[in-house]
Amino acid sequence: MPRGPAAVSIELTDGERETLQRWARRRRSAAGLAQRSRIVLACAQGRTNTAVAAQVGVSVPTVRRWRGRFAERRLEGLLDEPRPGQPRKISDERVEEVIVKTLETAPPDGGTHWSTRQMAAATGLNQTAVSRIWRAFGLQPHRVEHWKLSKDPLFVEKVRDIVGLYLDPPERAIVLCVDEKSQIQALDRSAPTLPLLPGTPARASHDYQRNGTASLFAALNTASGKVIRSLHSRHRAIEFKKFLAKIDREVPADLDVHLILDNYSTHKTPAIRRWLQAHPRFHLHFTPTGASLDQPCRAMVRRADRAQAEARRAPLRCRAQHRHRAMGRALEREPQPLRLDQDRRRDPRQPRRILQHN
Repeated sequence: MPRGPAAVSIELTDGERETLQRWARRRRSAAGLAQRSRIVLACAQGRTNTAVAAQVGVSVPTVRRWRGRFAERRLEGLLDEPRPGQPRKISDERVEEVIVKTLETAPPDGGTHWSTRQMAAATGLNQTAVSRIWRAFGLQPHRVEHWKLSKDPLFVEKVRDIVGLYLDPPERAIVLCVDEKSQIQALDRSAPTLPLLPGTPARASHDYQRNGTASLFAALNTASGKVIRSLHSRHRAIEFKKFLAKIDREVPADLDVHLILDNYSTHKTPAIRRWLQAHPRFHLHFTPTGASLDQPCRAMVRRADRAQAEARRAPLRCRAQHRHRAMGRALEREPQPLRLDQDRRRDPRQPRRILQHN
């Protein structure tokens, strides 16, 4: 029979058990606190110190220590004790002053928000103290989040329609989220980019040439994640009708097509309406004005934009690019030997050591 604190039995209340379980599995808990919580939970099951030590992976004296501290001071016994250090110099009143000034006032120089250095000068604290106070209370004056309310009179009906398509699409139909990325600048460097070499980074000219703009159309299949994309030089109803024709060719003829798209003017022209009347399997669902229920496709458009970077330059390039002469010489040049630095030689008159490549 073990003696001393090891023989103390532990009984947990429902609140203590819930707190210990939360400490043991929470990711933001300290590693030591999580380990102590697991030790106490194992001890509460009536196990011996040796069995708990083997289960948790600690020594027997460690189990004995935390069993005794929990039996004496309960949950507070598992927390770290205050460590010695410099006493606190900033009072609660000074902290409150910084918070109130940050939330309710503006800088005297007409700025839009406070900076840590401006606040330090106004309150008589240092910049580090202001930064710590802001982090402790989650204050970020430099950040601004924008919001917008839709004024569409059919907002509720459109939201129900689109959300219903996302959650419960109709049978024998395909739901596509359509969006465009217009005015993509087709830029090209004035000279070809030199490749990466050992000891030399990739080099590109500082100036560039503008070869017009491009527009990328994309349709995301919400069920499979497949993207139908099309690249055009302009963004008009004519290009959008070509994109619809491409969707019509790639989607099987026995499926209805439900398109979720925004209220851009090119989606509602007479030419588009005539094309839709000739293709009755296409059904357009417009998002509410000022809303972004087609946001999943916007991310796919940006991703497809990066993938189509080279494709969009080809039809807009006005001249062929020839291989740079220096590039060919650099690729054909044999690797040079690596020489030691001059300051590593005790006597400069001694010959340099050469490290040949294997």
